[in-house]
Parts: sequence; structure tokens; C-alpha cells
Amino acid sequence: MKTVLMVAEKPSLAQSIAKILSRGNMSSRKGLNGACSVHEYTGSFIGQSAHFKMTSVCGHVMTLDFIGKYNSWDKVDPAELFSKAPTEKKEANPKLTMVKFLQVEGRGCDCIVLWLDCDKEGENICFEVLDAVLPVMNKPRGTERTIYRAKFSSITDTDICNAMNHLGEPNRNEALSVDARQELDLRIGCAFTRFQTKYFQGKYGNLDSSLISFGPCQTPTLGFCVERHDKIQSFKPETYWVLQAKVNPEKESSLILDWDRVRVFDREVAQMFLNITKMAKEAKVESVSKKEKVKQRPLALNTVEMLRVASAALGMGPQHAMQIAERLYTQGYISYPRTETTHYPENFDLKGCLRQQANNPYWAETVKSLLSEGINRPRKGHDAGDHPPITPMRAATEAELGGDGWRLYEYITRHFIATVSADCKYLQTTISFSIGPERFTCVGKVVTSPGFTEIMPWHSIPLEESLPHCEKGDLFPIGEIKLLEKQTSPPDYLTEAELITLMEKHGIGTDASIPVHINNICQRNYVTVESGRRLKPTNLGIVLVHGYYKIDAELVLPTIRSAVEKQLNLIALGKANYHQVLEHTLDIFKRKFHYFVDSIAGMDELMEVSFSPLAATGKPLSRCGKCHRFMKYIQAKPSRLHCSHCDDTYSLPQNGTIKLYKELRCPLDDFELVLWSSGSRGKSYPLCPYCYNHPPFRDMKKGMGCNECTHPTCQHSLSMLGIGQCVECENGVLVLDSTSGPKWKMACNKCNVIVHFFENAHKVRVSPETCDLCEAALVDVDFNKAKSPLPGDETQHSGCVFCDPVFQDLVELKHAAMRHPMHRGGQGKRQGRGRGKGRRPGGRLNPKKPKDKMAALAAYFV
Repeated sequence: MKTVLMVAEKPSLAQSIAKILSRGNMSSRKGLNGACSVHEYTGSFIGQSAHFKMTSVCGHVMTLDFIGKYNSWDKVDPAELFSKAPTEKKEANPKLTMVKFLQVEGRGCDCIVLWLDCDKEGENICFEVLDAVLPVMNKPRGTERTIYRAKFSSITDTDICNAMNHLGEPNRNEALSVDARQELDLRIGCAFTRFQTKYFQGKYGNLDSSLISFGPCQTPTLGFCVERHDKIQSFKPETYWVLQAKVNPEKESSLILDWDRVRVFDREVAQMFLNITKMAKEAKVESVSKKEKVKQRPLALNTVEMLRVASAALGMGPQHAMQIAERLYTQGYISYPRTETTHYPENFDLKGCLRQQANNPYWAETVKSLLSEGINRPRKGHDAGDHPPITPMRAATEAELGGDGWRLYEYITRHFIATVSADCKYLQTTISFSIGPERFTCVGKVVTSPGFTEIMPWHSIPLEESLPHCEKGDLFPIGEIKLLEKQTSPPDYLTEAELITLMEKHGIGTDASIPVHINNICQRNYVTVESGRRLKPTNLGIVLVHGYYKIDAELVLPTIRSAVEKQLNLIALGKANYHQVLEHTLDIFKRKFHYFVDSIAGMDELMEVSFSPLAATGKPLSRCGKCHRFMKYIQAKPSRLHCSHCDDTYSLPQNGTIKLYKELRCPLDDFELVLWSSGSRGKSYPLCPYCYNHPPFRDMKKGMGCNECTHPTCQHSLSMLGIGQCVECENGVLVLDSTSGPKWKMACNKCNVIVHFFENAHKVRVSPETCDLCEAALVDVDFNKAKSPLPGDETQHSGCVFCDPVFQDLVELKHAAMRHPMHRGGQGKRQGRGRGKGRRPGGRLNPKKPKDKMAALAAYFV
């Protein structure tokens, strides 16, 4: 019996596909990484009995990055990133140990079926999975085929079974095009980003962005927003005049007529026309025309149109809308949401999809009518050769999906029903009048067949006043003729929907990456999202784009990126060489980078006008250890300290508060210490600004505070305040927070574990003595006499936090309340609790923790 490994892109997809193929007769177990399950069943594969193992990855298995030393911003010239810096594939999420998990499940398997999403990114993940699994699979016999690719567009029984019966092969060319895009974006983006971030953050203190990033797609996206801003700023309103006539076909009714000249920009000319027409007493009907018109039903729905509508009509950001669409897809409610196609294939089961919606109270009547009278074939759209248009695949209720999920599903469903509905038909009546020598017109519309507008009422023809019955030569009395003075108005800021249209038109990004680029310019503080989801550029975004235009307009114009996208598509089609495209594009951008560096003064001139230099920013906080003058604390992201006398800048921990720490100084460099805190319920620790940026000891890394410093005698160091190994993470040490009294606590210097203890104690000190049982440092506690928990009238006690029976009831273990999930130190995932490597003075391991002590502490988790 053959063993077949099958791999999907997400755990929920794997479960759905396995359930369909096994007809529910499967067993499931958790994989070794805890994130992915394995579903097993027996069946038939290529005419032979087989044991199937269905599992998944969690998106990309690997990510592209520079090798170790080239990740240092301080030691590497950004220009080297274009060619000299080697890249390597690293695990995208090392905590998931995805490669090891795939190898454990793939060992001894005879075949592999790849159920990754059917787009270029999916093809790329196929080869990441194969690189991990093929070395451990059974070797094929002779020319026996072992690698199969399933192509599918929805999670339905029909589509999945059809994909299983028509297995193909993964597309190497499409995977290579993704590799090329990753490498180009990494090298180009990192080089420009590192240079301009270091250059400008070293000069200005109120940029209010932690990263001055550049991206080959991100920057042209920002360019569209700033271009619209510039048009608004340079707009000069012009006054114009409109002639408006009102006639009275009947005594109690009036009809407003539109002037055929529309408007004139000369006041005297407008007044002349008014005087001429005022001489006439009646308006004469010159012609009456009636024409039957058609408003076409929409084309089938693709990704870009879905994102446009989600932003413009549903008020959802593109990235949020895409996340919801992906969830609806993995749950089987809609077809694959990443597609450029607006044309259904001839064999697509439109009636089957429509029948699924026959019982929904919102549109059941329309659906049943279509099924009985016969559906209309959808309009012929564009066939991009990827996936069918976005289509509802099964019925759903608002209670099932809830909130935004339902709103997006409802739109997708209504759009689909509209594509198979009839066009909207209406009768348009146009009456042409003459008042003196001037011509006027009025238009009326009457719907004769609503068609698709019944299911999409927002597209319906607006109700208008019915026009009077009249014939050529009829005369109507004139009620009023007046001159209206108006002004031309500037365009508004781009909406997300308009930006998506521009990006698609100019080939910036793909249907999958467009939401990411828009989200990036928002996160970088280059634009803000205003009411109506309009994108207003910030001062920083405007200055950057104007700077690029000043130095090299091609860095911000869509032309060069559009050309690169075409080359990447040629790689995917097998019509261009991967290495040649990469080499040629990098050479172009390397030249542009050198010119940009040489010409940076041009952008700097614009920065000087809009932003304040570091020396003029921030407030005095702590003294520099070199010149003993006050350094200024700059709160704007990234927060940092700047000494204007030495012209040095020192990074600080982010996402917390910084204040002076008792005017105490570091014994190594004489810098005044500062205290970082994540809030009253979080952790805090002192740090030396100089040591934080220039680690003094070999075993310390940049970005470590005093709670990780191994100085043997400093009163603030790990050596003097460390108590014992963290009860959760492998390498952390619990360190006394000496500023936390009277609600004393110790906190892990690696993860976000906090241990509360000894409330209302006057003083807590870490003793040089250690526990005989677990080797943790003992603590000396001096309690408040009125509130002492000690027996009798005792107020002082020394013991082990972990082992002392007097202390055990006073210890409470919690997770710190962090202001931001990306705080250094991670989220304190539960790991093995064997002996760690945190050391106390003298090199003793901290601490040995008996299993019963672990069980006791675990009971306090909240």
C-alpha cells in the first residue's frame, strides 16, 4: 500500500479537503508543531490502494533574507545589498518548526500531492514544501512519478474531487517569478530604506515614523496620493455662469431646463445671453425623441473590483476585506478570492451556484424567478487564465458569518446573481426647447424592465418627475430665467477605491499585493485615512515624494515598476530568464541608488523646511556620560536620546514610557540611567543609554537593559538582582524590579512573565545566598509591621521564592500587560521547564526546579 502525503496552505483548508476526499471517514491528530493537524484515511490513488496523510503549512514555509552580518544596519554599506550581500532562505516562522514537521510527516511517503492555493505564491510554496520533504520520501522506482499538483478554485465536493481526478504538476516558472520579486523587493527596498532612515533620523527629531521606508511598489502607490494632493493645492477656482430656465407646462407644475451651452466663463457674455432669452415670453418645443436604453448587468467579480466596492461602499480597508474574503474561501462559502478573471468558463455550473441561494430570504424570490424563467449568460469579460470570478459556493446566513463577513458575502452573492440577471431597460425621453435663439433640454427616464437592479438596487435608475406629453411646435409659458454664478471645485483626495483603480491601470502590484502596499503607506505614517476612506498624505509622505521627483522621478513614477512587473510575468510564462531579469533590474536600481545618495541634499532641503533638527527637538532628560550635558528625549517614533553637544543619538526601547532613574549613573561609562516601563500592570527595567546601544560585555547584545547586564558588581545588573530561571521560557531569568514597591514584583528579562510577591513590604533585597533545593537566590524581605503576613509580630524573613513555605502563598504569576505585541521578548510561549542557562554570580545554574514546584506555580497562571 502506498503512503501519500497531501499538503494544503492552511490548517482549515486541509481539514475541509480531507473531509471531502475521505467522505468523513478520517482520523485526526495534532502535528508536532502544535499548529497543524494531520488527517489520515485510506482510499484509492492512481488505481492503487493508499494510505493518505493530509496536513498543511501556514502560508510560506521559507522567507528570503540576507545572511547574518548583512542584517546589521551599522556595519554594512547599503550599496552592498544590491549584489555583494548573499541571501538565504530562512524559516518564515521558526517557532512553528515547519520544515521539521513536514519532514517527520513526509518520511517514508511514496507520493506527495500539493493542494496549495492556485496562484503564483501558491506555486512558490509548492517548491518550498518539496525542498523540505523530497529528501526524506521514498525514492521513486525508475521513472515513477511521485509529485502531483491539485488545481482547484473552491472548496466544494465537485471542485475538490475533480482536482483529485485531474492532478498536474507544479509550475517552476511561476515559482521563479515569485523568487525574483522577493529578491528584488528585498535588495532594493532594504538599500533605500536603510540609507534614508539612518540619514534623516540622524538629523530630524519629529519625523514621527520609525522607518523611512522605500518600496518599488509602495513608493509609486504613495506617489499617486501625493500627485492628487498637489493638484488640490495648486487648484485655482474659476467663476462661471449658467443660464437656467423654468417653464410651466401646466398651471401647478414647472419644469427646469438645462442650457445646451452648459456654462460660460465670461460674465458679460452670460449677461448678454440672459438679456436675449428674457425677451422671449414662451419656450417652443423643437423636438421630442424617445429611445429605449439599456444599463448593462455587471461583469463577473474579480479581486480588484471586490476591493474597490469593499472600500467605497462597505467602508472596509483593502487588507481587511482581503482577510475576510480568504476566511470565507477557506470555510467554503466563496470561490478563490484572488483572481483577475471576469469571464466564466463555458462549463461553469452557474445554475448549481444559483440554486444554493434559493432559500435565502433576502433574494429567494429573485433566484427562484431566474431558475424558472431561465438565466442569462454572463457578459463576456476578461479571461486571465487563472481562476473563475469570485462566486458564492454555498448558502450562508448573517448569524453564521456575522458583521463584516456577512456584508462582504452578501455583496459577492448579489453581484453574482446580477451577472446572470437581465439588463436593466428604460425609456429615455429628451425634449429640446428654444427660448429665443438659445437651446435648452430636459431629459426623463422611465424604467420598463428593472432587470439586475432588483438585486443591486443601488444601481437602479433614479426616479424622476415625469415629463409632460408634448409635440414639436408646442409652446410653454416661461416661469423664470436666471443666471447662476458658480465656481469650479478642486478634486478631492483619492479614495482607496480610486487608488486601487490607478494601481491596476499602471501595473503596480498584483491583485494579492495591492492591499499590502496600501496598508504599508498607512502604517508608515505617509498617509492618513480620512472620512469616506480618502487617503490624505502626511507632511512626511509629501516631502518624500517631492524629494524623489527632485532627484529621480522614476523612483516614484509607476513606469519603471510596471516594466519590472511585465518582466516578472514573462518569467512566469517561461519567456524570460530568471537570472537575466534579476541582474538587469538590480543593475538599474543600483545606479539609481548611487545617484540618489549623491543627490540626497536635494531631498534634505525639503526636509529642513518641514521638520525640526534633533538639537531643537525633545526635552532634556538625562546627562551624557561624555560631556555631562543634558541629552534630549525625543518621544516621536522611534523614541531616542540625542546629545546635541556630542552629536550622538541613542536608541531606546519602544512602546513604553521613559523617565530618569533616580539620577543614578552607569559605573562603566558615567551615563545617567533611564527607566523604561510598559505601564503599571507591565514590566519595567533601568538601562544605560550607552550600554543599550554599545554592549559592554561579549555575552550581551545591542538592545539589552540592566536586567540583562552581566556586570559582576553593579547594583542594577542581572548579577545582583537576578533570582532564578523563568518558569516559562528557556533562557530567561526572573529579575527583581527594585522600583516596584510597595507592590513588589520580579519579571523575566526575556519574556513577559511577571511574578507579584510581598505586597506591603518595606524593602526586598536579593541575597548572595542560594536555595539548597533549587539554587535560586534567596530574598530578604522587611514587611510593614501593621500588615505583615508573618506569624506573630515578625516583620523580617529570608527564604526562597520557589521553595519557602512562608513565601509560597505570597507569590502570584502573571503575564505582563504589554502595550504592543511586538515588544522585544516575545509573548512568553509556554516551553519546557528543564534547567536553563541563566547564571548567577559564581557561575551557578539558576535554578533547579522540582516538578512539584512547577505544578504549584502553574496553578497561578491567569
